[in-house]
Amino acid sequence: MKLPEGDKNTPLTARIVNALTEIDPQQWNALAHMQGQAFHPFVDHKFLAALERAGTLAPETGWMPYHIVLEQDDALLAAMPLYLKAHSQGEYIFDHGWANAYEQAGGRYYPKALSAIPFTPVTGPRLLAKNASARTALIESALHLVEKAELSSLHVNFINEKDADFLAGKNFLLRTGIQYHWHNQNYHNWDDFTASLASRKRKALRRERQCLQDNDLTIEWITGGDITETHLDHFWAFYQDTGARKWGVPYLNRQAFSLLAQDMGAHILFIFAKRGADYIAGTMNFIGGDRLYGRYWGCREYIPHLHFELCYYQAIDYALAHDLQAIEAGAQGEHKIARGYAPVITRSAHYIFNPGLRTAIAHFLTREGQVIAEEAKILSTHTPFKKDRS
Repeated sequence: MKLPEGDKNTPLTARIVNALTEIDPQQWNALAHMQGQAFHPFVDHKFLAALERAGTLAPETGWMPYHIVLEQDDALLAAMPLYLKAHSQGEYIFDHGWANAYEQAGGRYYPKALSAIPFTPVTGPRLLAKNASARTALIESALHLVEKAELSSLHVNFINEKDADFLAGKNFLLRTGIQYHWHNQNYHNWDDFTASLASRKRKALRRERQCLQDNDLTIEWITGGDITETHLDHFWAFYQDTGARKWGVPYLNRQAFSLLAQDMGAHILFIFAKRGADYIAGTMNFIGGDRLYGRYWGCREYIPHLHFELCYYQAIDYALAHDLQAIEAGAQGEHKIARGYAPVITRSAHYIFNPGLRTAIAHFLTREGQVIAEEAKILSTHTPFKKDRS
C-alpha cells in the first residue's frame, strides 16, 4: 500500500508482516522504547519474537501474526503488533457476546484483527511511531488493510488515555475496565508502606505474612543469569497446575519459558517459596523501567495466604528495594484492594465495520461505561489506607 509522500519526498509504504523475525529488532525497539518513556518489556522485539518462535502465536493457536509496518526508504517509521484472531481467548477484553450476536444475525465475526500483547492484560504502547504524522498514517493504513481483508473489526486493547483519545478521533469505540495496581507513594520500606494503612488493615497484612514462618518457608528471588532450566522446570509445573485448576489450557508452552529467560532474563523476576530445598510455589514477573508486572503464579501445595505473599507482598518488597513506582498484578481481583492495590481504569478501542453491529455495540458500551465508572468510584472508597492520608 502506497501512502502520501513523506519528508524525503519518497512514498511511505505500509505492509503486513507475518513474522516478527522479519523486522529489524533495533528499528522495532527504537519505536517501542522511545526516548523519555519507561522501558516496557512486553512491546520489546525479544518478548514478542520469543512467543512466535515457541509456536504459541501461529494459525494453529488462533493467533496469526499480522503485524503492520510503515516504511520509507527501508527505514521503519511506525509499526503495530497485530494478530488475526480465530477466537477471543487470551485477550482479557471480553467480546464473546458481540461475536455470538453477530454470527446469529448471519455475520462472520472471526477472524478479527487484534492489536494487543498476547496473553498479557497490561496497558502499554500499541501504535509504535516515530512521530504524530507516522502514527496517523499507521492507523489509517491498518484500517484500510483490515477492511480490504474483509475482516469484521479491528481491536486495540489496553491502551493509555492519550491513545484512547486519538483512536476515538478515528471513529473507534472506546471501552473501559478495571484493574488493581499498587503505587509507590514515596515509601522507603515495608513498614513505611504499612504505616499508611488503617490499623485493622495493617494487622490483617501482618497475619497473612505470617504464613511463611508458620509453614517453615523461605523466599528466593531469581533473575537474570541466575535463572536456570531447573528453575524453569519447577515453574512450568506450577504454571500447568494453575491452568488445570482453572479448567483451561495454558497459553504458553515449555519452550516459551526457555526462550524468554534466554532472551529477556534481565527483565524477568521469579519469586519462589521453598521448604528446605523443595520448591513449593512461585510467581513469574517482568521488570519494566518504572514498574513490576506480575504475570503467572502456581503452587504444588495449598497454603493459606501464600498466594497473597508471593503475588502481592513480595512484589511490593521487590518494588521498594528497587525503587519501582508501581506494580501491575494482572487482570481482575477485587481482593487486591485490601492488600493496598487501588482500582485503575483500563481502556481499549474497537473499530466495527458493519454499521448495524457498530450501533448495537456503541449503545452497549455507553451503558457498560457508566457502570464501570460507578463501580470504580465505589471501589476507591474501600482502599485500606488511612482516611486522613494526604
